[in-house]
Amino acid sequence: MSAKVKRAIMILILSEFLVCLGIGLVIPVMPFLRNQLHLSAFDMGVMTALFSFAQFITSPIIGRISDRVGRKPIIAIGLALYAVSEILFALTNLLGMFDFARVIGGISAAMVTPTGMALAADITTKRQRAKVIGWLSAAFSGGLILGPGIGGILAGISYKAPFWFAGGLGAISTIALLVLLPNDSEIEKPDQITSQKASNIMNGDWHDLLIKPVILLFILILVSSFGLQGFESIYSLFVNQVFHFSIANIALVLTLNGLISLFFQVMLFDRLVVRFKETRLIRICFFFALIGTLWIIFAHSKIEVIIATLIVFTAFDLLRPAITTLLTKLSAKNQGLINGLNMSLTSVGNVIGPLMSGALLDMNTHYPYVVVAGFLAVSYLLAFAVKIKPHHLA
Repeated sequence: MSAKVKRAIMILILSEFLVCLGIGLVIPVMPFLRNQLHLSAFDMGVMTALFSFAQFITSPIIGRISDRVGRKPIIAIGLALYAVSEILFALTNLLGMFDFARVIGGISAAMVTPTGMALAADITTKRQRAKVIGWLSAAFSGGLILGPGIGGILAGISYKAPFWFAGGLGAISTIALLVLLPNDSEIEKPDQITSQKASNIMNGDWHDLLIKPVILLFILILVSSFGLQGFESIYSLFVNQVFHFSIANIALVLTLNGLISLFFQVMLFDRLVVRFKETRLIRICFFFALIGTLWIIFAHSKIEVIIATLIVFTAFDLLRPAITTLLTKLSAKNQGLINGLNMSLTSVGNVIGPLMSGALLDMNTHYPYVVVAGFLAVSYLLAFAVKIKPHHLA
């Protein structure tokens, strides 16, 4: 990698980390916000849905725009909008303004994450890409892991303090990116992209997205986000109700998962891709996610549940970057559109998964994980239908 490419990647990692840290900061504050302002559960649900809906609608559009106008301006505007959304939360006590801020936040997420992934794909070779996407995924996870703890400390000052701090992080990230990130034209693209255009499955036309391998991968993205959110959204309720986990038990599991996730994404993801290739790694991840989910359904002790949970979360943490890496390798262009659709489908899964699990949990504590296991089983079989010739991934 050239010095400019390395600098660009470091800025992308830092920006991703700071934004996700800001997102994590406000997580522990939301219940206090609800209580302080006497908001209903429906009000909080609408806020969450507006974020995901805005992200779902705008991600493919913004991705396509970034393919045409460049990545840097889109990421910079996204970071600035993120700062605005958090500062609005800190300034207002009006429900309508909270909803407006969440829409802005959803648009900013649609601009930052997929465009950052697209830029990383633009400036790396196929051989380097798994490592870089693993680093970006680790930055995403690391910010979400550290955020709630810092947010809880800041909430001791004021329940609005985490929003001010998150807004400040967004502003700092915007300035750092504008100053330090080279313009798109200044970053040399790897010669490999130019020389291998003829061997790509997709060569720049959006109609190429309709081919079978790409459609299957997008379906797997939707299923993986649906499965993860379906699993994770009611996890605390499930283990507390069925296995009598305390808050300390749940915190321990989530902390261990965060540490294991960072280790796998930073240290092992690239090696796993080299060892197994993306298609086989995707199948392995779906298989272990399925096994872990079934194990939780039939578990009889806390230690079994903890081990099974760590297996499931680790599988999901490797699954998404594996699918993303594979998609970015299939096209010489369209990286913004591809990653925008990736984010959009993730948003759909993030909405449907919790709704499905919450409704099923009211019927029976094991129903949500039975349904998730069923989807994972189908996905595992579907992953075998993804056939890509080796020279497309070289």
